Amino acid sequence: MRDPIRSMAILKPHEGKEQEFLNFLREFYNMMYAKQYSRDMLFRDQKNPDVFVHIRIWLSDEARESAMQDPDVHHYWMTLPELGVITNIYEELEPIFSTQEGIVEDILEGGV
Repeated sequence: MRDPIRSMAILKPHEGKEQEFLNFLREFYNMMYAKQYSRDMLFRDQKNPDVFVHIRIWLSDEARESAMQDPDVHHYWMTLPELGVITNIYEELEPIFSTQEGIVEDILEGGV
């Protein structure tokens, strides 16, 4: 089996929309988890608190393809611009090394 696809995006909520933006992402990530498409993590840059880093681990190529065809997912993708912007996106990150052995497996098994 191929390694899971890792993606990363840099996000910024529109001014005055941060809480709505965070609630929206929480709902979106929970839906993606419930449908077994991906595991998602969101981080805030403490030095630049209006910047968020989103990490997505797609569970499989098939899950990614299914998500891209899912009208529920499209609803979230179409609504996101009302609340914030994606400033950068990296679709397929290749792991080079990690100091934590099995970190991807831990994420997939719900450890993170």
